[in-house]
Amino acid sequence: MILKKKVFGLGAAALLALGLAACGSDDTTKKESGSDDDTTVGESVDYKITGIDPGAGIMEAADRAIEDYELDEWTLTTGSGSAMTAALKKAYDKEEPIIVTGWTPHWKFAEFKLKYLEDPKGSFGGEEQIRTIGRIGLEDDLPEAHAILSNFNWTEEDMAEVMIAIQDGEKEEVAAQNWIDANEDKVSEWTDGIDKVNGDKIKLAYVAWDSEIASHNVMKIVLEDMGYKVTLTQVEAGPLWTAVANGSADASLAAWLPITHETYAEKFEGDFEELGINMEGVKIGLVVPRYMDIDSIEDLQK
Repeated sequence: MILKKKVFGLGAAALLALGLAACGSDDTTKKESGSDDDTTVGESVDYKITGIDPGAGIMEAADRAIEDYELDEWTLTTGSGSAMTAALKKAYDKEEPIIVTGWTPHWKFAEFKLKYLEDPKGSFGGEEQIRTIGRIGLEDDLPEAHAILSNFNWTEEDMAEVMIAIQDGEKEEVAAQNWIDANEDKVSEWTDGIDKVNGDKIKLAYVAWDSEIASHNVMKIVLEDMGYKVTLTQVEAGPLWTAVANGSADASLAAWLPITHETYAEKFEGDFEELGINMEGVKIGLVVPRYMDIDSIEDLQK
C-alpha cells in the first residue's frame, strides 16, 4: 500500500511519523521471503544488497557489515539513490524480497512499510547527526553567510515536508519556497540580527540524497533572500569533502557524522570547519520491506 496515495488528511509530518514507526517489526505483515520453506533469504534475493553511489559512506558501512558478519557470498551493488528506490518500489509492488541500503530521514519510509535490520555488531553505528561544514576562511570572507549556516537547524518533520512535496512532483525550488513561506518564524531564527549583503557569491556542495536536496534548496532561497548569489553543486561524497577542504566549495549542509562520512572527516582534518549540527537522530543501515520474515543482519548468514 502506497501511503501518500491512499491516506488522506495527513500532513508530511504525519506521513513521516508513520514511516518512522514502520522501522520496527510487524508480525502481522510478515510472510516468508522465499518461494518455499526451504528457500533462504540469500537465495531469495540472489545474495544481493542493492546499494547507492560507490563513494557514499553508507556503502563503506555496508561493506564493513558484509565483512563483520562474514557474508562471503553476498554482493553489494552500486548505483544511485534514485535507482535504489526504483528497485525497492518495483519489488515492493510485487511483494518480492529485497534488501537495500537505507537512511532516515528519507521519504521511502513514509511511502512504504519498511524496517531496519538489527545490527548487533554495530557495523552501521548508532544514531548520527547531519552537520554543516565550511571551508577555512569562510568566516572572514563571508561572515553573514557563516553566521546563517551556523544557525541552521531543523527537524525530520521539517525536512519531510519538502522531500514529500518533491516526491509528489513539485519542483525542488517550489517545495523549498513553500516550506519557507509556512515557517517564517523558524527561518527568522537563522537570520536574526544578520545584515543583508549585495550580491556576494557563495557555492554550496551536496550529495544527491533526497534529504540533502531538500536542505540545500531551502538554504539557497534563504541566502538569496539575504542578498547572496548562490550556486548549488551536486557531487558524490568524496568530491564534496574535497571541494570544501580545497576551497572550491564554500560550505555543505550534508556532513553525516560520526560514522557515515568518518573517512572523509579524518582525511581532511584541519582543512575544514564544523559550523554546527543541523539535524539530530539520523540513521543508516540495511532496510527491508516489513513483509519479509527477517529481523537482523545476522539472519543473512543462514
